[in-house]
Amino acid sequence: MVLNSVPREPEGRRVTVDIGRKRGSVSKRQRHDQIAAAVQASGRARVLDLSEVLGVSEMTVRRDLEEMEAQRLLVRVHGGAISTRSRSFEPGFAARSRQNVDVKRRIGQATAELIRDGETVILDAGTTTLHVAQALRPDIQIRAMALSLQIADVLADLPNLTLMLPGGTVRPRERSLVGAMTIATFERLAFDTVVLTSGGVDVAEGVTEYDVDDAETKRAALRSARRTIVVADATKLGAVAFVRLCPVTDIDVLVTDRSASPTHVAALRDAGVEVILA
Repeated sequence: MVLNSVPREPEGRRVTVDIGRKRGSVSKRQRHDQIAAAVQASGRARVLDLSEVLGVSEMTVRRDLEEMEAQRLLVRVHGGAISTRSRSFEPGFAARSRQNVDVKRRIGQATAELIRDGETVILDAGTTTLHVAQALRPDIQIRAMALSLQIADVLADLPNLTLMLPGGTVRPRERSLVGAMTIATFERLAFDTVVLTSGGVDVAEGVTEYDVDDAETKRAALRSARRTIVVADATKLGAVAFVRLCPVTDIDVLVTDRSASPTHVAALRDAGVEVILA
């Protein structure tokens, strides 16, 4: 569950929440948005946890859940709620590109600073890795393999960057490259770093993804690189998608945002992952 921590306030008063560096009052609609994000991220949320993080009574949370269930946003269960979304469902690239834009921009900038001149780098397809590509120094000297046509377009004109594209099949509406030809490319090459996106990052379940073909391509990329950087905004922490990619112990660096749950961050660090909060 990933929510912004807020101080507890007496029932009936509006509370404040720290989102990034801004503070503002939390309305019922904002509570519903945060509850929905928590349920979708982890698949399940408890009334007690929601009450503590939102700073309202358990009765208020139960009323919120009742209203949200009537809108088919979640399903109430004993002690909390579960998501109505399948673990194999992922919104399309266009929809994802409009979500958490400022957060992804910060993650992209922090990740770009980890890439050094002279490296060979795989940039996975995704909305967050697109921000990584956009944040690279204009004069950076690297050899980059792009798994996305959008990312390739960003990198194509950088004067000191050698852009590579694997063969493969382009996924409709994603414009990412997947399949046997893409995997075969990685089997012939060895890279310094892979910058990976995912559907979820959970200490127990590992790194997961929604699409089977996408997951197979990511596994091949992981095998071909000696350093793994995972980029994931806070909503991905604790989330579990359909296909398992690797245990979190295979991650060298996770770049997420400042609203990440301290519990999730601590668990990842205990597992040996370097966590950077952008």
